[in-house]
Amino acid sequence: MSQDLPTPDYVNNMKLLGYSDQGGRPDGVQIMVNKGHAIVGHMFSDGFSVIDCTDPRVPKPVAYIPAPANTWNIHLQSHEDLLLVINAKNMFASAEFQNEEEYYKGKLGQKVGTADKASTGRNWTAGMAVYDISNPAEPKKIGFMDVEGGGVHRLWYVGGRWAYASVLLDGFTDYIFVTIDMADPTNPKEAGRYWLPGMNAAAGEDPAQDQARAGLHHAIVHGDTAYGAWRDGGLVIMDVADRTNPELIVHRNWSPPFGGGTHNALPLPDRELLVVADEAVLDNCADGIKHIWLFDIRDKANPISISTVPIPDDADYVNKGAHFGPHNIHENRPDGLVSDQLIFATQQNAGVRIYDISNEYQPKEVAAFVPPEPAKLMDRRPNRTKVIQSTDIWVSKEGLAFVSDYNAGLYILEYTG
Repeated sequence: MSQDLPTPDYVNNMKLLGYSDQGGRPDGVQIMVNKGHAIVGHMFSDGFSVIDCTDPRVPKPVAYIPAPANTWNIHLQSHEDLLLVINAKNMFASAEFQNEEEYYKGKLGQKVGTADKASTGRNWTAGMAVYDISNPAEPKKIGFMDVEGGGVHRLWYVGGRWAYASVLLDGFTDYIFVTIDMADPTNPKEAGRYWLPGMNAAAGEDPAQDQARAGLHHAIVHGDTAYGAWRDGGLVIMDVADRTNPELIVHRNWSPPFGGGTHNALPLPDRELLVVADEAVLDNCADGIKHIWLFDIRDKANPISISTVPIPDDADYVNKGAHFGPHNIHENRPDGLVSDQLIFATQQNAGVRIYDISNEYQPKEVAAFVPPEPAKLMDRRPNRTKVIQSTDIWVSKEGLAFVSDYNAGLYILEYTG
């Protein structure tokens, strides 16, 4: 390993090829790779950056696009020549969420105020921006879809007419599912909505009186089915054959007794499996040990949990500090690696893990990479620990893994197993 590359705390069957501090903005959330360029949404530096990774051993920052005032661009999607970027209230810069527990419990719309009153006079930008990235080093904004409320949290877009979003709209207790018509990328338009009963406060629906954070993180869509990860609300599978009128197929929740935070629901259609990751959201596992689950979905209306992947045990991650447990999984996007045998996951303070699920009843860990302590703490909230928080992962067709971190920059890894 080159002397100028960071030395991992732990490594197994993975090789570090390249590293970038992303032009002095090492904090990252969602990452896409387009035409050899990594596009990273920032958590604390605001906006997003583009890093030229055409030579993965020498990644070079080439662009930084700042966010509007009081707005974050943490999540984004790219396909061919289009980049979609979320715009929402910068929650982690807001006074009411400096204690991060306040963001992850209760009803977000009530805390932001948008569930109880219209977001008139809002000091943030809410919606979805569209960029032309025919040259990814020079993103050009070509369209915007405004929404009334807190904004868009995360998107799913793999080309074609339809995009899908989780959106915090005025009058709703938390993020709901929205379909977006991209027929004209310069003028994207909302087409349809789905929410769980009780979420539409403005219509007089009565929300459950608990502290659960039941809001859509995002949905992955395959064919006419949307697989929604509804945080403490669990799994929501929807029929989107009519994009203007999504309908419920099934809603399943295992929180309680488990700790909630459902974050990704990835279908593996050829095997009729669903990989579901519950995000760890509190320090030192205060929300319990979180799992990546495998479900049998031969009958979509009756998903059955059949196994979980192993929990990293090569160090005392529970007490390492900050979050230990799943954050994101590689989502088999068509421009990258599509595999129903290997699952690539970020486990926050336990770095990156790869799981072999060829036997869906006995998943096994086959590779790992745990970066060292970050050079500096980018998280400006009080009482944060200076440890890695591996956040998102995107894997190329060639098997190169691009990994973001809340604090520690961009890691480019090769699976050697």
